[in-house]
Amino acid sequence: MSGDVQAAPVTPAARPAVRRPTLDIGPELAQGVDNLRAHKLRSILTMLGMIFGVAAVIAMLSIGAGAQQQVIAFIEQLGVRNVIVEARESGDNQALQRVRQLSAGLSFADLRTIEATVDGLAAASPRKRLIPSKTLPRAQGDIPAVFGVSAVFQEIGGLTMARGRFFTADEEAAGAAVTVLGQSAATAFFGADDPVGQFVKFNDEWFRVVGVAAPRLAVQGDVGGLPAQDSNNVAYVPISSAIRRLEDAQAYLRDEIDAIYLRLASDDRVAGAGTVVRGLLDATHRSAGDFTVIVPAELLAQQQQTRRLFQFVMVAIASISLLVGGIGIMNIMLASVMERTREIGVRRAVGATRRDVIRQFLVETTIITITGGLAGTVVGIVLSQLVAYLAGWSTVVTVTSVVVACVVSVSVGIVFGLYPAARAARLDPVSALHYE
Repeated sequence: MSGDVQAAPVTPAARPAVRRPTLDIGPELAQGVDNLRAHKLRSILTMLGMIFGVAAVIAMLSIGAGAQQQVIAFIEQLGVRNVIVEARESGDNQALQRVRQLSAGLSFADLRTIEATVDGLAAASPRKRLIPSKTLPRAQGDIPAVFGVSAVFQEIGGLTMARGRFFTADEEAAGAAVTVLGQSAATAFFGADDPVGQFVKFNDEWFRVVGVAAPRLAVQGDVGGLPAQDSNNVAYVPISSAIRRLEDAQAYLRDEIDAIYLRLASDDRVAGAGTVVRGLLDATHRSAGDFTVIVPAELLAQQQQTRRLFQFVMVAIASISLLVGGIGIMNIMLASVMERTREIGVRRAVGATRRDVIRQFLVETTIITITGGLAGTVVGIVLSQLVAYLAGWSTVVTVTSVVVACVVSVSVGIVFGLYPAARAARLDPVSALHYE
């Protein structure tokens, strides 16, 4: 029929575009802030759980990291290529006499045996530790210990000089009366004056100061068998000088030397050298148990593993506070759902979906956790610095501790906010509108 009007075919270009929903949380964010501001006190009290939880995580991790870092740095200072043999002397004369029936103690003979047996040995030094009964000038504080060592000890121990020099092999061979003071010993004897070129009297012997060692790390307590010793409050003298000039003639039961320091040529020889040294000394000392072999590389690996375990335990303990904070958030959000039941019904009636309601409550929960996490980070950093100042401990606030604390706090908040949000979304719109 000519009068009929045929509809033009709809081309793909002519079809109306379907609007896809976009993730716009701006309105929910503004509404969430308004709801939290309307109940300021309740919101602040809810955040306190997150604040204290995050602060506890950061503070505990910083204290633990500081302590572990100090120990690890001390072990690294000992030298990862070194093997140290420490004499283990008993303070009881009767027990010492029983040990001497089996072993004569650590000696130069042991050092020569080790040097002849251990492969890849780069340097070795004995050590004789003595405590003078009197000094001149008089030391301000504890009397420094005197370490009789070889000239190569500077290389083995990683000593750097703040002033002057270390004594030479020729001075060691000649038994010269020269000494190198640690930083604390130099201050104890001469205060702010330059000690290089001056003289110190240990017991009845005068020693000329030829150098001052740079400050070194020290830890409180026994580390891996090493006795506690302030490595800055020492005076280094040639081993020959220590034995000839300072050793007490009555100390016949003591070890001839009380430590042996070994430095290996490469890292891969350290573990094997430690095993060989233990076997040699066990045989020559007839299993008397009067020595300890310390391998700093092994101690370092153990401390790093301990540090990781310690961090995990600290996070687990401190996360209990975050868990309590999460429970508080769930409680408050459930109460909020009950208070806003009519509001939820109105939103559903005008077209809001369940997803919109869930998103609204999760946005409010996230605001609480993020704000509490940021505030807790600040509190945790301040708390760790306060502990370091008041207790004199070393604390280290790491980026990892801050990230872990914040991520855990946000995760806890979202997880504990899901149930109240889902409960709000499941409300029947008709019942919600009639809720009083």
